[in-house]
Amino acid sequence: MSVQKEKKKDYKRFVWWFWILFTLPVLSLLLFVLGVRMFANLPDTEALQNPKTNLATEVFSCDMKVLGKYFAENRTNVKFKEISPNVVNALVATEDARFYSHSGVDIRALARAVYGAAHHSESSGGGSTITQQLAKMLFPREDLHGFKLIIRKIKEWIIAVKLEREYTKQEIIAMYLNKFDFVNNAVGIKSAAEVYFNTTPDSLHIEQAAVLVGMAKNPAMFNPNRFKIRSAGRRNTVMQQMNKYGYLTQRQLDSLQKIPLVLSFHPADHNEGPAPYFREYVRDVFLKKWCEENLKPDGTKYDVYRDGLKIYTTIDSRLQRHAEEAVTEHLTKLQESFVKDCKQKRNAPFAFNVTKAEIKDILHQGMKRSERYRVMKKAGMSDDDIEASFNKPIAMTIFSWKGEIDTVMSPMDSIRYYKGFLQTGFMSIEPQTGYIKAWVGGNSHKFFQYDHVQIGHSRQVGSTFKPFIYALAIQEGYSPCYRLPDVRTCIDMPAGQPQYCPDNSAGEEKFEGRVVTLQWALANSINYISAYLIKQFGPQAVVNIARRMGIVSPIDPVPSICLGTPEISVFEMVGANATFANKGTWIQPTFITRIEDKNGKVLAEFAPKTEEVMSEEKAYVMLQLMKGVVTMGTGARLRGTYKLMNPIAGKTGTTQNNSDGWFMGITPDLVSGCWVGAEDRSVHFNSTDQGQGAAMALPIFAKYMQKVYADKTIKISQGDFEKPAKRIDIEMDCSKYNKEIESGVENFNTEEY
Repeated sequence: MSVQKEKKKDYKRFVWWFWILFTLPVLSLLLFVLGVRMFANLPDTEALQNPKTNLATEVFSCDMKVLGKYFAENRTNVKFKEISPNVVNALVATEDARFYSHSGVDIRALARAVYGAAHHSESSGGGSTITQQLAKMLFPREDLHGFKLIIRKIKEWIIAVKLEREYTKQEIIAMYLNKFDFVNNAVGIKSAAEVYFNTTPDSLHIEQAAVLVGMAKNPAMFNPNRFKIRSAGRRNTVMQQMNKYGYLTQRQLDSLQKIPLVLSFHPADHNEGPAPYFREYVRDVFLKKWCEENLKPDGTKYDVYRDGLKIYTTIDSRLQRHAEEAVTEHLTKLQESFVKDCKQKRNAPFAFNVTKAEIKDILHQGMKRSERYRVMKKAGMSDDDIEASFNKPIAMTIFSWKGEIDTVMSPMDSIRYYKGFLQTGFMSIEPQTGYIKAWVGGNSHKFFQYDHVQIGHSRQVGSTFKPFIYALAIQEGYSPCYRLPDVRTCIDMPAGQPQYCPDNSAGEEKFEGRVVTLQWALANSINYISAYLIKQFGPQAVVNIARRMGIVSPIDPVPSICLGTPEISVFEMVGANATFANKGTWIQPTFITRIEDKNGKVLAEFAPKTEEVMSEEKAYVMLQLMKGVVTMGTGARLRGTYKLMNPIAGKTGTTQNNSDGWFMGITPDLVSGCWVGAEDRSVHFNSTDQGQGAAMALPIFAKYMQKVYADKTIKISQGDFEKPAKRIDIEMDCSKYNKEIESGVENFNTEEY
């Protein structure tokens, strides 16, 4: 009996100790977790509901294409429904097979991971769930070891459980994929899909999704752009996991594993993508000022790199593409011609009359404007040391129209090399709205970052300024058929100064003495007639009308402006010429329509300013006048060479020594302007035949319009300008006009000449 009692006593003791040994670790763990939760710095509900993330600001075209982004992290959040099921299935199968059944912490996976670590097994997998990994990403931990790491791990368990309470499983998946850094400036699934496959998250194929999910193990190690073989192997492992858990059939797996890893790699780079000059102008000029003047509800400034703003622009991605293609096609050939032209120059690319001392000064100034010089100067180097460094050959990559070239040359030689490139500025605007539809600021934003469109870039406009003078004549009732003798006009100057008597350009002498119409004179850019008109109205009146048409660049009210001496930007010139197509009303060129925050709340909307400059009837007469440039004047190659037979008004412009070539083209739906020239005015074609605006700038407009008209997705009219409803009191039919003049000849006051 005593033996039985002893056994019973031993059994009770065993049970007692069993429960003690079983419950003590659990109780200790619970107390430890409770202590961590009570005393550790864990995120509260607000932090969990609104985790801090850096969101890229996106710039949209008017046809809702993403032109580019500004970012500290290239991240744009997407909703779960915008993510392909292929990505979700691959992620769950690979990272957390029981994701839908646990509450943030997977005890089985944790136990397996602990067992695997104790037995040095790699096949046991990790213990972290997707939710725990999200907790780690949202609230990053320091590089901890030992006991501190254990505490941190428990914190992540607690955060994971809290996340599961705050969010649905779908929301957790979306948050994870939006937060994960896929390297190569691709943060989040949307950026990753764009950067690696040039697609959207909802369009990722199974094998593409597997590549991206495979990076979750180690994004640097399985970077598909650097380690394709390694990444392909990891991709296949992910798809095997998908097969294991029923997301892929064996047949699908066998077929997909044979597909080679093919990327469409588009790195997020502000120099790449459509409209880089425009995007930089928006960022550096417009948004910088807007963020300074507009505050968040909490009183802080908006951060264009982190706040996920959405910038809606007027740029049309299709028109922008056509403009960029037109620039590339024309300048590639034009540069070849210029290189041949330069072979005749002893100090190429500079003109014959430029001295070596002047060239040295130009190159020296180029050195001082370079980023390399600024960095060296900031580092405390002397000018002598910097100049010595600039004359030392180094390896570099240089621009060419045939592609980038790796070479060895000194930075000073590279400055001279780049001085020999013809540059361009092109802008296209919708005249009725003022919306800018295309903006090409130069050849390559990576190598030439100076924008030749915006107001800060002004060059002499040549004869493209003459329509402002003729507009005054039309407002005064002159007819395009009004006739004047093509003879020299002299204008009196202030006391002590000789008379101003401009000459016609070379090649125009053959017309001197003839009686010509205003339309013919503008079409052929006759200087004598421009001088006569400015003598009638005065320089200040011309400046005044230019100002009303949006020209803000400095213009001295002197007679020489009749030849186009003012320096004006492409931006201003296109906006001013749009006045004629907009029935006489100037409308401010506009490029942003609205700004939204990351949640879609409208923060600002923008409407252009307007001013009525002339009546609709007078504006229509100006269009008829400028159509003569295309039908019988300096722009005639639009018809002959480029076969653009629809109604187009325009004006060419060429400055002294062929340093600047211009063309303004006006159609009912688009007004476009183009400048072509080198960075320095001392670099130019030898002959006017090659250096005039009709040869340098007009072809860009022509190629652009050819592409626009051929694009069936764009509704651009090829019809004529709308005729005013009111009667036009200016006769434009020269045969009728002539019949009204006695003897067929006007009575000229020859004393005015």
